[in-house]
Amino acid sequence: MKTRESRVLKLLRQGHLPRTLKINLSEPRVIEIAGLCGVDAVWLCTEHVPNDWIGLENQIRAARVHDVDTFVRVSRGSYSDYIRPFEADATGIIVPHVASDAEARQIVDWVRFQPIGRRALDGGNIDGQFCLLPMDEYIRHSNHERVVILQIESPEALEQVEKIAAVPGFDGILFGPGDFSHRIGKPGQLQDPVVVAARKRVAAAARKHGKFAMTAGLIAPFEELLAEGYQVFNAGADVVALSTYFQQRLEVLQNHFKSIPAAAQPKSKSPYT
Repeated sequence: MKTRESRVLKLLRQGHLPRTLKINLSEPRVIEIAGLCGVDAVWLCTEHVPNDWIGLENQIRAARVHDVDTFVRVSRGSYSDYIRPFEADATGIIVPHVASDAEARQIVDWVRFQPIGRRALDGGNIDGQFCLLPMDEYIRHSNHERVVILQIESPEALEQVEKIAAVPGFDGILFGPGDFSHRIGKPGQLQDPVVVAARKRVAAAARKHGKFAMTAGLIAPFEELLAEGYQVFNAGADVVALSTYFQQRLEVLQNHFKSIPAAAQPKSKSPYT
């Protein structure tokens, strides 16, 4: 049986900078478009997006066709909520709102097999190739090619970020500037000095302890993020791309409408202008 390497981990090990896209839409063809465009990983979500598990399996399958990693941001819950994406063959998970090193250790215990953690063993799903993958290879691959990312997005978590980053067994840290800015009473002010200082502190902690730092978007000039130590860059989201495109195309048409000679204009003013 052949297992698939994580594209993101492989790129990081070679010194490259992986590129991700956040996908809110549940249509697998969106994943295929992203893959055809050359994205390295897609960020799926069950925290804020009403995805069901069959839909997620189809999205993960579509990504696999194009050798694209899938990172599923999980809902806060039990170990079952955290290992289910892996069993659906997701490359990794993003755990939101991690606030302490004790919580980080608990997550590692839940999602890594021995000797790193104490994950419950199955192997009867696609990640274990439906029991066709030898058990020792299943455990090795799960511990070394599946990605665990912890999200730091509150002042309380920031105060513990060095301790969190020091916990062995996970791979990366994602700074959540939106929630962080909201928690300090400055929602959406991503360039506020307090938010910027937090962003830098998260990256420094990750770098110090051998974890990669991931951006939630291009939340600052690329050169600044790179200098701070960020290595995995999320380029944007499908819903933002679509809304921007739709607005732009409607504006093009509206400008054409305005150029119609007065004699050919409708007698009554359109409610859409």
